[in-house]
Amino acid sequence: MSALSQNIKDEIQEAYRSWLTARGFRARRGQREMIAAIARTLTSESDRLVVIEAGTGTGKTAAYCMAAIPIGRALKKTVVISSATVALQEQVVFRDLPDLKETSGLNFSFTLAKGRGRYLCLKRLDDQLKYQGGAETPLFEEFAGDRERHAATYQSLLQAFSEKRWDGELDSWPEALDNDLWRNVTTDHRGCTNNKCSFFKQCPFFKARGELDGVEVIVANHDLVLADLSLGGGAVLPEPEDCIYIMDEAHHLPEKTQQHFSASARLRSSIIWLGNVANVIGTMTQRFGRPQELVDLATRIADHAAQSEALLNVLAEAAQDLPFESRDERTDIYRFPFGQVPEAIVDAARSALPAFRDLSNDIDTGHNLLQQAFQGEIHWERSFEAEDWLPTVGQLKTRAMAVEALLADYARSVEPGSHARWAYRHEEDVELVSAPIIPGALLEEALWTRAYAAICTSATLTAVGRFDRFLERAGLSNAQTLRIPSPFDFPRIATLSIPQMNSEPGDFTEHCSEVAERLPVLLGEEPSGLVLFTSWRQMFAVLELLDDDFRSLLKVQGEAAKQALLDAHRSDVDQGRRSVLFGLASFAEGVDLPDDYCRHVVIVKLPFSVPDDPLDQAMAEWAEQQGRNAFYDISVPDAAQKLVQACGRLIRHEGDWGTITLLDRRIVTRRYGRDLINSLPPYRLEVASSY
Repeated sequence: MSALSQNIKDEIQEAYRSWLTARGFRARRGQREMIAAIARTLTSESDRLVVIEAGTGTGKTAAYCMAAIPIGRALKKTVVISSATVALQEQVVFRDLPDLKETSGLNFSFTLAKGRGRYLCLKRLDDQLKYQGGAETPLFEEFAGDRERHAATYQSLLQAFSEKRWDGELDSWPEALDNDLWRNVTTDHRGCTNNKCSFFKQCPFFKARGELDGVEVIVANHDLVLADLSLGGGAVLPEPEDCIYIMDEAHHLPEKTQQHFSASARLRSSIIWLGNVANVIGTMTQRFGRPQELVDLATRIADHAAQSEALLNVLAEAAQDLPFESRDERTDIYRFPFGQVPEAIVDAARSALPAFRDLSNDIDTGHNLLQQAFQGEIHWERSFEAEDWLPTVGQLKTRAMAVEALLADYARSVEPGSHARWAYRHEEDVELVSAPIIPGALLEEALWTRAYAAICTSATLTAVGRFDRFLERAGLSNAQTLRIPSPFDFPRIATLSIPQMNSEPGDFTEHCSEVAERLPVLLGEEPSGLVLFTSWRQMFAVLELLDDDFRSLLKVQGEAAKQALLDAHRSDVDQGRRSVLFGLASFAEGVDLPDDYCRHVVIVKLPFSVPDDPLDQAMAEWAEQQGRNAFYDISVPDAAQKLVQACGRLIRHEGDWGTITLLDRRIVTRRYGRDLINSLPPYRLEVASSY
């Protein structure tokens, strides 16, 4: 029996009417359809999973909020809205939810949730400043020269936080912070003493986390949701069973899952690190007056580190003998066909695993002893320093677990399985990598079978008209699906132009030359434009061929932060100056440039994946092994989805208009081209006759 009572229906309908009236909008059929589908799904007795592709202009954020928030409140479930990008996360929490609360009559609480690594750890910042003078200290991972170089920034962080000019959140710091610098003043759950920390009452993370208690809507991101699930669920966010998940930008979820559940380790760097482990624990033992339990632990760790070092050397030597091929100027690569690793490497990984596992367990024991000393359960000399050592030993544990996971994966990889495996050679080091090919099983186990309900939505979830590719990758075989077309009158307001071309994209030099020749003509009369490339190599090659006059109009990805480029672009257009953005994949989605901010999108090549990507190669191999056509089952659907995203940068609202030009005639000369065109909105198509 459905839990969708008449009272809930009335509340949703009244909220929707109020919101439309306050905003001066007319009801949209697709938006109403989406609200109804979500309401039915969330109140059904079982199989509360739905996948909804909502075309641009549907108003999907308002739709899923309007349906889910009243139902979540009625069922006493927390609504977790998760996005893939910071831009959408901030849009939802700072614009969409406040607007909905003000105009719809719905009364609900909401907050923003980010991972612990996005917040300053005041204890670690204090340690960095306290030990600047060269006093005896836990061994930080950076060299002393780095500490001196970063000292001024650390002091600025402390001063801004103390004066309440900064809230301790990485994303609100006004300047870009070096990753290594930030890593030394944040922490993870292993390095945190929670409410025992002397800085607990001021802690930015726990202040933010405290706001989650009892809140009805939490705005998170996919990385945080996956991190919470990998800790068992309920570690940062509420228990999955008590959550209604709304996975916006859901097309990113499979890839995010692959990244989150991958394993990697640099072997030579890990060998050097093993020597540092023994030094850290030895120094720690001395600082605490050599208590017997630490002496015994330090002895075991030194022994296991030495064993692990010798065995990792064997693995590193075996890996060095792989038939690497050059990938770029600094990196060579070798992919293991079918994920099947040679027996010499498997044997070396199996041999190294027990000693490394013992080492990891010993480090965990040391971490537990430090916690006991910090809490006053055991007494050493200078026990008060235990708090200083917890983050350092916690970091050792994190890295030990990462290497252990890699060794465990390679130790069982004689038979081909569901993982892609490859190796990089960086100068004198070799990095081994493993990643799940199809992450759906991981999502099904960790999320879909545990969540009270889940909605996956995006403007691009189908490929060549079907949900199959997304459903397979996301592990959603039992989910309902719904496709809502965009309400925009695309044939009237947008043109897709495919001009004559003298070159093929496969001829890199000729194609770059022709693109550079055409761009000034194509964009010559436009107030603005967005040019999208599929590789850094081609973008830089085209830039080299452009004349100075046209080059002066460009805002090029990599020359400044993305947001700074977008701000400069908008500023130029506002002041009547022409401006053209040059970018890659990150500019092909999540970029909102309505009206004169973007009148022309130029797509240089069809967005097929780079052919040498090891994970894509493994996925193709896996498909072929199953008797499928990897190109038509994987490459074409993925390219279709990326092409829809890229074209979607042009039309941002009903009154917008402009042109998309594709400088790749394969879309009309190859058999798969018709599938790509049919995946796009019904733009007015202009195809120049071939010679």
